Order: sequence, then structure tokens, then C-alpha cells
Amino acid sequence: MSAKGTIILTGANGGIGSAIVSRIRSSPELSSYHAIYTVRDASSVPQDPDPRQQSNSDTQNHETISLELTNLTSVRTVAAGINARVAAGEIPPIRALILNAGYNELNTQKFTDDGFATMFMANYLGHWLLVLLLVQSMDRDMGRIVVIGSKAHDPSLSQNARPFKDEKWRTMLHESTDPIAYGTWSSFKEDQSYASGMRRYGASKLCAIMMIGELQRRLSTDPALSNVSILGVDPGTVPTNLARHSPFFIRVILFQLLLPILAAIKHWRNPTGNNDIRTPEKSAGDILAAALDCNPVLGERPQGMYLDGSEVAEISPEARDESKRLMVWRDSVRYTGLKGEETMLVNWE
Repeated sequence: MSAKGTIILTGANGGIGSAIVSRIRSSPELSSYHAIYTVRDASSVPQDPDPRQQSNSDTQNHETISLELTNLTSVRTVAAGINARVAAGEIPPIRALILNAGYNELNTQKFTDDGFATMFMANYLGHWLLVLLLVQSMDRDMGRIVVIGSKAHDPSLSQNARPFKDEKWRTMLHESTDPIAYGTWSSFKEDQSYASGMRRYGASKLCAIMMIGELQRRLSTDPALSNVSILGVDPGTVPTNLARHSPFFIRVILFQLLLPILAAIKHWRNPTGNNDIRTPEKSAGDILAAALDCNPVLGERPQGMYLDGSEVAEISPEARDESKRLMVWRDSVRYTGLKGEETMLVNWE
């Protein structure tokens, strides 16, 4: 088998995901990996051109498959297929599992058929289940899981002052994850402004960021998986289609007109720095560097670290709360109905 390992990327057909795919396929080093790009509907993704018309550098062995993160059956089906192929030697073990897919809604609130808030499922729970199912196929020596974070998870930051100006919203988790999971916390029915959506988005990202520390703790004490790392990367504010379910000013004026210009200017002035507004290409580079040993600040075997772009960063005090991290984990087991025979992780409950 010639491939160096498998890269799995969720949310591969838009924004940062598309930029990650472009970087992988244009780099001789990165294109030596087998890649699995997941999208909600693979039939809607344009087929690759005739291989005879591709450039010599675009030789990566890759595939695009459908994965609906808001459907637990879909997650289980996709994970089972990947695990079977790795076990059979059809594809190499997973070197990098990049949890990039994201969903935001600022002018509505949607729910899955199971009654979960769509943002919670797409940004956290579907990814959580995918990881637990796929750990058996990770590269046991160098495998990395990368969570895409967001500053929206931290109410204390100045850019979050307006959505979290009321003290009652500054603590997201209390006795249970249920209000966030089922969308009753900061619901659209209660508050139809964009601020309620920003709070729900921040809460879903908080759960995802909490997974970093809690999963790393469990991996590090697992005899077979102790070398597997999970890291987080905050990509910054990036002009993408994530704002498609937003009021007109945010969706069009801000994300389609102003932010692309600002991101380009900031990148031109400081191409290697962690600007507050970044191009998709810059964020894609930071994510791949974290996933594949290309970031010198990480050290030889980083575990449980969180980065703002390419620099080590702090997460919110609530995200560091060990008792709340454990609560979210146990609630996630309950929501997904995970069984011990589905995951290789010893300490999964």
C-alpha cells in the first residue's frame, strides 16, 4: 500500500473545507495520503475531471462520500464502512480525522427527526459519535483528531459581548446538557434576534471543545490508544457560507462583501500571523499543520492542546470545568445509545 495514511475531512465542500481539499491536492507531500472527503450529499458534488486533463501534481487517491452528521444512523453506517476497509487493508489507518463540518442558524431554529437541535448535532454530537466509532481505525502511533473550535464558545471575549450581555447567558451548562441538546436553552421562540442563534452556536462549540480534554484524558490511559492525539484549532473569523441562515446584513453585507475584502487585506499585510479575520486558505493551512505535524509550536507529541490558528490559546473557564466535561460526555453516551462493542476506547462510558 503506497499511501502514507488516510485523511478524513468532514464538511469538505465549502469554505474552509474546500480550502483544505485544495491544499491537500496541490501539495505533493499531502497528496501522498489517501483522502476521504465527506459531504452531506456526495451526488451534488461535481465529479473530478478526466484524469488525463489533470495536472501532474493532482495525483491524490481520494474519494467523496455522503455523511449526514445530524443522523446517527448515517454516522454509524459511514464509520462501519471505513472501519471495515481499514481492517481489510483496502485503505491505510487514519492519520488525521479533521472535524470541520459546521452549521449555524441566526434567523431560525431547526431540529432533527430525533428531536435534537440541528446545531448541536452538526457541530458536536455527530462528530462525537464518529470519533468514538473510528478510534479503532486510527494510526496507533501518530493518529490525530482535530476539532474546529470557535471564539463563540467563550462569553467573556469582547466580540461576544452583545449576545452574552445578560448575565443569565454567561453560563451555558448547568445540571444537564439537555437544554442545549434539545434547543430549549436560548431558543428562537424565546428570542428571535440573531443573538439567540449566536448563543446556541457558541454552546454547541463549547461541547465540541470540551470533548478535546475529556477524550484526551481517556485516550491517554488506554493501553492501545495512548499515542493518539486530539487537538483543537480556532480558525478565526472566516468569510464562508456558514452564515447562510442569517439576517441579510450578516449573510450578505458582512460575510459576502466586507469580510472577504478585510481578510484579503489582513492576510496581505500579515500573511503568517493570526489575524482576527482570516482567509479560508490561511485557516486551512493552520488546520493541516495541526493535523499532520507541521506546526513547530506543538512539539513532538502534542495531546489535548487548543490553538488559535498556529498559536497555543486558552479555552473558556467553563470548557475547562472537568465536572461539566464529564457530564457532557455521559449525556452524549445517552443521546447516541453508544454500546461498548461499537468503540475500541476502553473507558468509553
